[in-house]
Amino acid sequence: MARGQVWEMEKSRIMLGLAAVGVLVLCLFPKQTVYAGEEPIVLRVCSWEEYIDLGEWDAEEAIVLDNGKVIFGEKPLYKDFEDWYRETYGKEVRVEYSCFGTNEDLYNQLNMGDTYDLVCPSEYMIMKLIAEDRLIPYSESFYNTQDVNNYYIQNVSPYIQKTLESNEINGESWSKYAAGYMWGITGVLYNPALVTEEEAATWKIFGNPKFNRQITLKDNVRDSYFAALGILKADALTDEAFVRSQNYHERLTDVMNDVNPETIEQAQELLNGLMDNVYSLETDSGKADMITGKIVANYQWSGDAVYAMDQADEDDFELRFAVPKESTNLWFDGWVMLRNGIREDADRQHAAEAFVNFVSRTDSAVRNMYYIGYTSSIAGNAQDNTIYEYLKWCYGAEDTDEELMDYPVGYFFSGDNSDENYILQSTVSQMGRQLYSQYPPQDVIDRAAVMRYFDADANKAINRMWINVRCFNIADVPMGVWVALLAVLLVFVGLCYRKSSVKFARIIAK
Repeated sequence: MARGQVWEMEKSRIMLGLAAVGVLVLCLFPKQTVYAGEEPIVLRVCSWEEYIDLGEWDAEEAIVLDNGKVIFGEKPLYKDFEDWYRETYGKEVRVEYSCFGTNEDLYNQLNMGDTYDLVCPSEYMIMKLIAEDRLIPYSESFYNTQDVNNYYIQNVSPYIQKTLESNEINGESWSKYAAGYMWGITGVLYNPALVTEEEAATWKIFGNPKFNRQITLKDNVRDSYFAALGILKADALTDEAFVRSQNYHERLTDVMNDVNPETIEQAQELLNGLMDNVYSLETDSGKADMITGKIVANYQWSGDAVYAMDQADEDDFELRFAVPKESTNLWFDGWVMLRNGIREDADRQHAAEAFVNFVSRTDSAVRNMYYIGYTSSIAGNAQDNTIYEYLKWCYGAEDTDEELMDYPVGYFFSGDNSDENYILQSTVSQMGRQLYSQYPPQDVIDRAAVMRYFDADANKAINRMWINVRCFNIADVPMGVWVALLAVLLVFVGLCYRKSSVKFARIIAK
């Protein structure tokens, strides 16, 4: 037999063998099959700027945990999701990822006609969207704990999930429509060389004349109103009988959501006074101003406080974070599905829920926390302790460290703060620092209150109040000022009239 014929027979056998292997693979892994010609599912996702890991980590940035897991971000996380979805469900999905700057920006984008399937606003905007019937609920299958790919329900912190389940809007639990992403509290970022912890640990610091023009307040009506309530209600909030009452948390939440007209009026008067004392209102510049030393204290969200402290540390400049003794605002950002985006498309809803599950994997959560600096709502579980191992990697004590402390975080990881499996050994120096900011101790959590969604009337009144604070209230302008302005106007009109008369007379004379 000729060599060519032998080769042709061998080639045929090889091709038949490869075909058989291919059939076997398709039989063993049917859901990974991708059919040629299928149009990809287009998933439109919109979230905060710099709020998901974009990959491109340097090799030395790889995180190696004690449980043996290696965390590394090569591609943007949403691109990794596309690969995972194809491998897991056998369908192509293409993520169109875009960003917004503020909750109000997102809301305006939606009202202007922008269409998204999955967005990640803050709790009050989620409440607003629920009230306006703009969201669709998560499917029952999303909460099926038996599905190995349902990472969210397997890994979400019991503390966060309880918070979502116990808060309602129009009689419906938040958890029906929202899956937690990041969470935190608010407080005061301060320079300990110039401000004491006692001075920083109260909302009253914003009116403290000692720091005149050296402190900034948030250019945000809800945050600033919360601080104003903390000052106005300080005596009641810190009263021992109030703090020890059986229904303390319910009463605390009611106080920090007081929208009575008299309270709003008092808040306006207070904030007007604070404006004379603060350096400025800001939304993002406060971090840089603290790092450069332009200001000595700043109203700050816990995640941004961590970022600022990290940056300051690189310059051997210490910043600290204090939580006001009166109360703190518990906030979270969560994933919700928009009705006018999903439009009863089962494939798109499945892709949206799968995206939430993918970013809720413990390795995804670590990547996001490392990149963003905020605290994930994901805690892991008894079988996957990656998040807790990452916490130890960040803040756990070294063998050479001195002045150690036990730092319980069980409330977040298991729901039991006495759980010995979640008592982190760290350094005493971490009190008031990054660990304290990212995972506040139980006593801070106990005085944390969620700001509710304000109804239309209350929202209108508070927004009007804020306009009066940021600009000025015409009704408050003294009569003498109006008389002076009128006099100036009359003089100006008289001069213009005189000039015109002279010019006209010259024209007639010519």
